[in-house]
Amino acid sequence: MTSDQIILFSLFGAVFALLLWGKFRYDLVAFTALLVGVVLGVIPTKHAFDGFGHPATLVVALVLVVSAGLVRSGAVFLITRTLVDSSRKLGAHIALMGAIGGVLSAFMNNVAALALLMPVDIQTARKAGRKPGLSLMPLSFATILGGMVTLIGTPPNIIIATIREDSLGEPFGMFDFAPVGGVTAIAGLLFVAFIGWRLIPQGDDSTEAGDPMADMAQYIAELTVPEDSKHIGKRLRDLTEVADKNDVAILGLVRDGKRRYGTAQNVKLQAGDALVLEASPDALDEFRAALSLDFADSKRQEALKADGDGLQIVEVVVPEDSRINGKTAQTIGLGWRQRTVLMGISRSGKRITKQVRKTVVRAGDILLLLVPQDKAADVTEWLGCLPLADRGLAVTDEKKVWLAIGMFAAAVIAASLGLIYLPIALGLVVVGFVLTKILPLADIYDHISWPVVVLLGSMIPLGSALETSGGTELIAGWLIDLTGGMPPWAILTVLMIVTMSLSDVLNNTATTIVAAPIGIQMAQTLNVNPDPFLMAVAVAASCAFLTPIGHKNNTLILGPGGYRFGDYWRMGLPLEILVVAVSIPAILLFWPL
Repeated sequence: MTSDQIILFSLFGAVFALLLWGKFRYDLVAFTALLVGVVLGVIPTKHAFDGFGHPATLVVALVLVVSAGLVRSGAVFLITRTLVDSSRKLGAHIALMGAIGGVLSAFMNNVAALALLMPVDIQTARKAGRKPGLSLMPLSFATILGGMVTLIGTPPNIIIATIREDSLGEPFGMFDFAPVGGVTAIAGLLFVAFIGWRLIPQGDDSTEAGDPMADMAQYIAELTVPEDSKHIGKRLRDLTEVADKNDVAILGLVRDGKRRYGTAQNVKLQAGDALVLEASPDALDEFRAALSLDFADSKRQEALKADGDGLQIVEVVVPEDSRINGKTAQTIGLGWRQRTVLMGISRSGKRITKQVRKTVVRAGDILLLLVPQDKAADVTEWLGCLPLADRGLAVTDEKKVWLAIGMFAAAVIAASLGLIYLPIALGLVVVGFVLTKILPLADIYDHISWPVVVLLGSMIPLGSALETSGGTELIAGWLIDLTGGMPPWAILTVLMIVTMSLSDVLNNTATTIVAAPIGIQMAQTLNVNPDPFLMAVAVAASCAFLTPIGHKNNTLILGPGGYRFGDYWRMGLPLEILVVAVSIPAILLFWPL
């Protein structure tokens, strides 16, 4: 190996190790690796930031903005409100939501598609009296599968297309992924709808029909005893009857910064004591009102009251790119910036017993927020979180609905026919959305996932450097030696399994940038058509079903579904096996070696 190859392999090894560790966010890891590569001379300075102007980066950003415009116009809710019915049986509901999710994610970012449908699915589960966890994982998997069908459905497809353009002179078209991706997605959706959802762990079946959120929306929260409380001097156990009546569990209290459990039942209450409670949002509010307790931070409560519009409790789920992910409510200034109090945190498989405003929030957590009346949407958007209730968005202007759909459809058709370059077509849609006031100009940049843009912009030059240095040729040679004597279709299968395994634990964007050039090199070494290898990488990088960290959609449903880390593989492993079994013959049929 040359010195450049050794440096690049070391950089990629460090990137993968840090991504697996998860201590630092993926965009910081990738950007640091890019800068180190420039300093060490393996990436030319003049090409250091080429990735930020790369078509793949631009298309990913533009797709997110276009997706936001389709949502803002009411196009998506027109579909869901027309088709979703809580009276359907679970299997039929999963099949319908999976079909809607699959179709939507084929034409908009699949993370955005899940973000739109998740509140609808949760609301339907509540009305039907069943656990949201029974249908959220199938919905997540369906949106991941649907993204494989078109060029713009998922970032791996966009990256694969542009890598093909760089290496072979021509990109994949809008629907070039449809034959393989469509067949695989349909097979996967059928499995999820008829078999897969039955493999999801049921957990405790004691959830009452009237409270389907009971298992997933219990919060550890704190309420304080005010100075003039009539309960001062009473023992903590004296409040048990009221607590039981309101379905609240009193875990203990905090006094002078010290937390007391167990023996705290006999402690006499003093002004300023904080009761540590476990309850659902509604029960917590009823208990507070019944005992005239205060929120844990009286100053913030006064600030909230000063707005004069009353208070509102909302639930939100934390995605990876949320402002609060990896931070505490205090560090981001949630109270003084947004006049909002973090009341509690629900984290799957773990009860939080530390002070909630000082607890580091993670992706997948559900937050219970106390916000000024009618400010829930603003606070949720500022945090970058997703509401867990149906937002009640109604279609108010049918002209804009069909105008938005028409502009997007025209762009897709024009790009598919080769009449206009895809990034230009999507850019024109964004301009059209702004000019017709479908999407406010001030909101455009809020809808772009900047960590993903930084990740792409940083990893693309690193991937190019690895290819230029001969590193991808070296890896391809190792894989071919490892599979020596196997026919090309078997080597294709090995590449797909390796890529899929990496995508289960790493960011699928980073996996694609590394695996796609390796696939091309393997094909050239075997003297066969490289397109089947690129298709295999595209499918494999998208299909991360074994863990909650393999795909953003899986992370989003972790808290709302009440899942644990080990729950995903039960449905995910047979689904991945099915994907390989279906996609390899489809690839060989539509993209012969």
